[in-house]
Amino acid sequence: MKQTNRGDILVIGMGNVLMQDEGIGVRAVEELENRFHIPDGVRVMDGGTTGMELFEPMRQCDCLIVADAVNAKVAPGSLVRIANDEIRAFFQTKLSNHQLGLSDLLALLTLKGERPRHIAIIGMVPHSLENKLGLTDKAQAGLEGMVEMLRAELAGLGVTLEPRRERTIGHWHREAALEQAACA
Repeated sequence: MKQTNRGDILVIGMGNVLMQDEGIGVRAVEELENRFHIPDGVRVMDGGTTGMELFEPMRQCDCLIVADAVNAKVAPGSLVRIANDEIRAFFQTKLSNHQLGLSDLLALLTLKGERPRHIAIIGMVPHSLENKLGLTDKAQAGLEGMVEMLRAELAGLGVTLEPRRERTIGHWHREAALEQAACA
């Protein structure tokens, strides 16, 4: 693969953190930032459950990586990578709860001739979608693999992430721990 101008890479975590494993994309991107120094030119965003608000950041990137919960006919906790030409088939089978917004954005970008050159969706099939802050233990255990897939996707684009000397704790991780302590 041709090396990318790193200034053109956008990594977005999508999902509803209030619905347990539905927030895995947001948590994976948060964890990526907590574990690694993100080099200049690579933008990382918490996309939450937004839709059209992501149009402007997406139109400014050459490479787009989306982390999200996906619905697929594989076991809960399975990690999935869908990229480039596979994206069209992905949207025909409705794998993501945010698919409508994301598919609309990609269609609009294509129509305007501004679709990113490289698009990858890194996802996990959720175990539970309960109205509860924080991941299930099983999804939490799979978070490491999802972060590694994000790191590998960036490496494939020529970006080497340097580990932080000390990991930080992200906002959503702290909030989930507070909720769990309050309910105990």
